[in-house]
Amino acid sequence: MTFSRRDLGFLLPALTASRAQGQTPAAPAKLPSKAFRFEDLPVRQNGQNASRAIMNGLTHSRFAIEVHETDLAPGAAPHAPHRHVHEEMVIIVEGTIEFTVNGASTRLGPGSVAFAASNDEHGQRNVGDGIARYVVVALGSDT
Repeated sequence: MTFSRRDLGFLLPALTASRAQGQTPAAPAKLPSKAFRFEDLPVRQNGQNASRAIMNGLTHSRFAIEVHETDLAPGAAPHAPHRHVHEEMVIIVEGTIEFTVNGASTRLGPGSVAFAASNDEHGQRNVGDGIARYVVVALGSDT
C-alpha cells in the first residue's frame, strides 16, 4: 500500500490528536524538594523480594532521575542481566551482593557502590545468607 502526501496530510492531525489525548506515556514531572520517610514508602512484594519506589521525575534541567530500594532474598536476583541507555548506581545498604558488569563480578557489602554505564550488561544477586538491601539510582532516560 502506498500513501500520497495528501494521505499523510490527513493522517498527521489524527496522530497528533491521539498523542494529545494521553495515548503515549506522560513525561515525568519536575521533582520538588521533599523528604522520603522509609515507613511511608509503598511496598511492592514479588515473592520473597520487596521494592519501594522512592522518586521518579526530572530535575530543574530536565535530567531524569529514578530511585528505588530493593530487599532481595538470599540467592535471588531481581531480574536477568540486562542493558539500557540510562546509567545506574547501586548502593548496598545491608547484606552481600554480587554485582556483574559485562561478565566481571565483584562482591559488595554495606556502604559499597556499583555503577553501570550506559549499555553495559549488568545485574546483581544476593550471595549472602540473609536479606540484601540496596538502593538503585537511575540517571537519565532511555529516550
